[in-house]
Amino acid sequence: MSEIKVLLLRGVNVGGANRLPMPEFRQMLLELGLQHIHTHLQSGNAVYLDPGVAGVEAKITTAMKERFGFAPPMFVMTLAEYDAVLAANPFKKQGEANGAAVHIWFLESPASISAQAFAAHAAQGEQILFSDKAIYLLAPNGIGRSVLAAKLESGLKMVKTARNYTSALAIAALARTIPL
Repeated sequence: MSEIKVLLLRGVNVGGANRLPMPEFRQMLLELGLQHIHTHLQSGNAVYLDPGVAGVEAKITTAMKERFGFAPPMFVMTLAEYDAVLAANPFKKQGEANGAAVHIWFLESPASISAQAFAAHAAQGEQILFSDKAIYLLAPNGIGRSVLAAKLESGLKMVKTARNYTSALAIAALARTIPL
């Protein structure tokens, strides 16, 4: 059964590390049997139609190691799963006003620590909420200045990747252009 999927890679094309040219990345995914592949920006966001390729995540990991020399952590989910994470965002209203002020960390598994453990680092106006699939952060003064965001990134010892609200919505919109 064909499904539209979202692929998020962690830490590609950041500060010159893990260089991943998007045209070559799309070609690699095509060679693995995926269809209607689109990428968003240069940071490892892809959407595609999976016609039922067996073991696709392992195949992507192996192909990336062989072709690019690295295989970053990846998150693969159906469009419905991705949409559910976006729908659960408690800061949608703030994200609509300023998409860069709201960030979503996608989680490999539920966090083993609570939001309260990080809340002490929140600056005025910052808020954080954990779910089983994601962490939602409202940082109205920007993520670059947020001590809370830095503590979250360094203090939460698990595989995760973040996208700002604007990028998260753009990825979902791109996925919706794929015909089933």
